Amino acid sequence: MAPITPIFTAVELNSYKVIGLMSGTSLDGLDLAYCHFYHSEGVWKFELVKSKTVSYTQSWEQKLQGAINISSEELLSLDVAYGKFLGAQANEFIKANKLEVDFIASHGHTVFHQPEKGFTLQIGSGQEIAIATGKKVISDFRIKDVAFGGQGAPLVPIGDQLLFGEYIACLNLGGIANISFEAGGKRVAFDIGMANMLLNFLANKLGKTYDASGLIARSGKVDRSLLAQLNSFPYFNQPYPKSLGYEWFLSEVQPIIEASAISIKDKLCTAVEHEAIQIGKVLKKEITEKGEVLITGGGAFNKLMVERIRDYTPSNLKIIIPDEATIDFKEAIIFAFMGVLRERDEPNCLKSVTGASANVSGGEMFYPN
Repeated sequence: MAPITPIFTAVELNSYKVIGLMSGTSLDGLDLAYCHFYHSEGVWKFELVKSKTVSYTQSWEQKLQGAINISSEELLSLDVAYGKFLGAQANEFIKANKLEVDFIASHGHTVFHQPEKGFTLQIGSGQEIAIATGKKVISDFRIKDVAFGGQGAPLVPIGDQLLFGEYIACLNLGGIANISFEAGGKRVAFDIGMANMLLNFLANKLGKTYDASGLIARSGKVDRSLLAQLNSFPYFNQPYPKSLGYEWFLSEVQPIIEASAISIKDKLCTAVEHEAIQIGKVLKKEITEKGEVLITGGGAFNKLMVERIRDYTPSNLKIIIPDEATIDFKEAIIFAFMGVLRERDEPNCLKSVTGASANVSGGEMFYPN
């Protein structure tokens, strides 16, 4: 979808200039999206004005990936250090582009996500970001929903509904594959399974950050034994709302992948096939009407993945790959938008999506002084 360019006036009361910060479980980097939002006649519109992705250094990638295994004291220290890093990156982004910013909305980086135990943790201190930038910051979007009994994920469906509502479904291929759509007059969404979390893990074993366009996977072949194992996880048959975290990958998926004796290229090929099968099963079961499915996230650049998803997509649906900016920054755009809704004290986490007992306006506010 081409970004919508609004016309702002000095008296426009429902306009917001916001930076969204997003770091996903695939550790592709930090996405920064400077957006204009405005609300008119009951409709939200937006413009992505400036955007940037900051790749993580090897040091930061190792710190974030290893955060699940460090002590509580070390984790608290990392929360502060990562907040300072986010603040420095946002500050540089603001100054380089001379941006007027109302506030910053930061997702942070997920370390723990166990809503069934009542907790989720995204590090990246909002207070440190506020001090570094001199701007108000809204962060910790998931914890309120979890406190109300929800999954705290996925969170982007509110943006799918209000900013990308012309699509019958929105499929995000980030570290985890998740989908949102309308069912029974309400928005529902859930994590389907793995996406880049598994593919990047395998590519890393070959010394690569990711499998560009799926070329390595394309050179391999599907291993039926491993495919059957991956498709047999009980999670896939559980009803939604449901969500996944890095812990699930470590405890359930990685041991199976490591135990297989096949080549890395065959593992990649098998992983792509597995993920496409699970996505196709969801599309066939859940989306019965005719329409377009928007695919965003880093996986949208994996040509083999998109081909295999199309092969498993029922004929009533058309897969849409948008412009690169939408692919790369949709989540950062939506977290900026979630900040807008929090600023207005309007719901940004939907109970129909997460299973919470109520719609909530999630996000903690931090001020520079």
